[in-house]
Amino acid sequence: MKRNLKLFASLAVVCLLLMAATVTPAMAEAKKLKLGFVTAANEKDPYYIVSKKYADLINEYTDGRYTVDLFGSAQLGGDSSMIKNLTMGTMDIGVITNAPVGSFINSFMVLDLPFMFPSADVAHKVLDGEAGQMLLEKLDKISIKGLAFAEGGFRHMINNVRPVNTPEDLKGVKYRVMKTPVYIGMFKSLGANAVPMPWGEVFSAVQQNVVDGLEIPVPVIYANKYFEVTKHLSLTGHTYSPLVMMMSSRTWNKLSKADQEIFQKAAIEAARYERKEIAKIIDAILVDLKTEGMAINEIENKQPFMDGVSPMYKEFEGKIGYDVLNSFLEARDKYTK
Repeated sequence: MKRNLKLFASLAVVCLLLMAATVTPAMAEAKKLKLGFVTAANEKDPYYIVSKKYADLINEYTDGRYTVDLFGSAQLGGDSSMIKNLTMGTMDIGVITNAPVGSFINSFMVLDLPFMFPSADVAHKVLDGEAGQMLLEKLDKISIKGLAFAEGGFRHMINNVRPVNTPEDLKGVKYRVMKTPVYIGMFKSLGANAVPMPWGEVFSAVQQNVVDGLEIPVPVIYANKYFEVTKHLSLTGHTYSPLVMMMSSRTWNKLSKADQEIFQKAAIEAARYERKEIAKIIDAILVDLKTEGMAINEIENKQPFMDGVSPMYKEFEGKIGYDVLNSFLEARDKYTK
């Protein structure tokens, strides 16, 4: 009898150990990470598309050990505030448009130079190559791990005064611009009144005629309903706007090497997924914007715009760094040919 009891007890212990080995990981509470972006959580918004895909991939690849909670509409602050939060480690992940990053790491201004890339395809090849990786690594200086470049898209001009066909059409028009020297300089060079303003204030500023318009990618126009407050969309394509996927170094350094590989892999996959999705829907969005009442015009000749801003390359060479600017120009020319 005693022998049977001992055998039963041993079997019970083995069963408990097996249950612990199989059940505990599934039952363990997932580690939650905060991901912030400034735009609305809309299925046609590039920030949301890449953020949602990243969250899904992290959940899948870690078998639910990590979950990424999304905070859109600047719930965690504007772009600059989120960069500071990432540096301090008070948030985990950000999807942030390039221009504010240039205020912290000047080299990122190279991506804001007007007409840097002739097409999205060339931009992707440059950003996914050595030049782009060089930029991401510079984020280490502010305790941020650069993960990948997703796509905001080419930026275009919207306003309530007149359609833009030549640089002369910008004169006297008040355009909201991001608070960066490149964007302010670009619009001043073209004769517009540049009004720096945080993203969260822009919609109401257009409504109240504080500014006449702004420059913005097509998907963001639709996702944030700017067709409700602006009349004219001119497809200037003056700047290609990448979205920088980044993680606080404090969060990154807490990950195991294996998990770091997962988080990096997921970022690259999410970025490439988002680029394809944006390419699919952008033509449909233009149709939707026309349906909503926006007047849309192509630019027949962009050369006068390019001539107007060309001195900026030399002007910002010192801040950007000659080596960085040269690397991007060489890579661009390589893939353009």
